[in-house]
Amino acid sequence: MARKIFLFLLFIAICDTCLPAGKVRYAKLYAEDKIIAIINCDVITQKDLNDFLSFMGMQLSREYSGRELGKRIQSMKQDLLDKLIEDRLILQEAKKNNIRVDESRVKARINEIKKHYNSDTEFKDDLAKQGLTQADIESRIREQLLMYNIVEYMVKDKIVVRPDEVTSFYNKNTKELVSEEERELEAIILENEDLAKTVSYELRTGQKLVDLATKYSLTVNTIKTRQGELRKDIEDVVFKLGISEISNPVKIDDKYCVFKLDNIIPARHLTLSESQDKIHAFLFEQKMQEELTKWLDELKQKSYIKILQN
Repeated sequence: MARKIFLFLLFIAICDTCLPAGKVRYAKLYAEDKIIAIINCDVITQKDLNDFLSFMGMQLSREYSGRELGKRIQSMKQDLLDKLIEDRLILQEAKKNNIRVDESRVKARINEIKKHYNSDTEFKDDLAKQGLTQADIESRIREQLLMYNIVEYMVKDKIVVRPDEVTSFYNKNTKELVSEEERELEAIILENEDLAKTVSYELRTGQKLVDLATKYSLTVNTIKTRQGELRKDIEDVVFKLGISEISNPVKIDDKYCVFKLDNIIPARHLTLSESQDKIHAFLFEQKMQEELTKWLDELKQKSYIKILQN
């Protein structure tokens, strides 16, 4: 009897591509139920891997789109199973330590994701296209928060950066601790292009901005910026200006801006007091990564992990 069952399953696997349309869904379900890894008493199926990829794609879509999003997802695939295995180990530790999640934080994350959609229906339709439901997303967010909480409890809360470590780092890296060049600007925001051209011209002929602001009821903002903080099309204009120079109008969405460069603050070496917060954050992150890697390696060493995927 067992041999007959085995032959029947083998026949299904071989005839996959010949299944009638009504049977294709069942073949897909069978493939997704395939176990690809065992972690202690837990398993990872092909569906777990597919769902994880879809979930990560949704999260990345808040920052990337089109080809860039595709590249990011593709680059993740190589390490995806390893990440999923590590996640399972972390979740198992969370359960052992009775770590809990505040459900209000799960709802807040869902609401944050929904803000990127025009409606709840559009959100659910996008989930459906990826084979997901809102319950799947909530479950994954809950797992993320559990992992964050256990890592905070087991690793992050135990990390200490001493003041002498900050000072030592500063003394060894003084040459690299430099403030970036800053530019102080006045940005005049206007409703139409003709007025923007007029204001730009009149400023260049020597008329004072304060007088033009009254004359045309202008909105003027003072900006202090570094390279890389503004949109590229704005930076291409702003960082070519000399002090007191006026730009041509720049179209930004449905408005026009004229920029006047007031001052250039040159780069300089930072003092210890100016750089200590950044140094502390850097050293903390460095220690965090080291201790997290060490903790995960210890979990892996004491766990049974079997990868079945070729």
